[in-house]
Amino acid sequence: MPRALPLALGQLPPRPAGAPLSGFTAEVERMLLDSPGTRMAVFPELHLFGVTGPPDEAAGVLREAAEPLAGPRVGELAQLAGDLGIWLLPGTVPERGPKGELYNTALAFSPEGRLVASYRKVFPWRPTEPYDPGDRFVVFDAPGTGRIGVAICYDAWFPEVARHLAWLGAEVIVNPVMTTTPDREQELVLARANAIANQVFVVSVNTAGPVGTGHSLVVDPQGRVRTEAPSTKATVLTDVIDLDDVTRVREHGTAGVTRMWAHFTDTDRPIELPLYGGRIDPRRWHPAPSPGAAS
Repeated sequence: MPRALPLALGQLPPRPAGAPLSGFTAEVERMLLDSPGTRMAVFPELHLFGVTGPPDEAAGVLREAAEPLAGPRVGELAQLAGDLGIWLLPGTVPERGPKGELYNTALAFSPEGRLVASYRKVFPWRPTEPYDPGDRFVVFDAPGTGRIGVAICYDAWFPEVARHLAWLGAEVIVNPVMTTTPDREQELVLARANAIANQVFVVSVNTAGPVGTGHSLVVDPQGRVRTEAPSTKATVLTDVIDLDDVTRVREHGTAGVTRMWAHFTDTDRPIELPLYGGRIDPRRWHPAPSPGAAS
């Protein structure tokens, strides 16, 4: 049976920081009304925390809004996901760490209303962003469907992130973005490159204009664009991806040829990686199996 995942991507303007969650609830409900088969709703980076003004001023607003994951905001979002019975990825939130750190954290909630994953952005966009960097890669399982990895905006410029997520078994990488700069064109290339180099789906959802530069898209495991927002305008993209496509591409090869996850043999020597102070060990190269894939 196909491992279908119906998606809705909200390329929308950010909601003002401090706005009641009821407005976001109405936003999600409208999406589901228009696309009633949706199982996963995905929103841009900091979708619930639109801020304006100079960077120092914006950082102050975000610090003031930050809550620990055990705070009321996460509880409200979890309840919303449970009430609607969907996988809800509401973008990212400012998280207050145990020692007062400020993290830019992506959240994922299950249809049962549980927080199943939280990922702290490993690569803040410096020097502008005020966040402390996270220190780990995060995947989560959608039972019966597959494994999802999360990377936030600028993380896409570092191939190590997508590689590690794929190695951890991710078959889809969700990339919430708030790109306001002219380099969205390059990010679209990176979305395709990360999909090709790791044989995964990439879902990149950007903020709409006038704040963001839009052009959200879904890329398949061979790097082909399945659907893309044609402009910066507010829109909702929908698609139904089949995670069995990842299994097929890895088994038969990209374009029926390239099987990079099967490259090494048991007799190959490890390859030293001086940049990382480590190495590629052929015995550890293969990605973890997804619990949703057929054995």
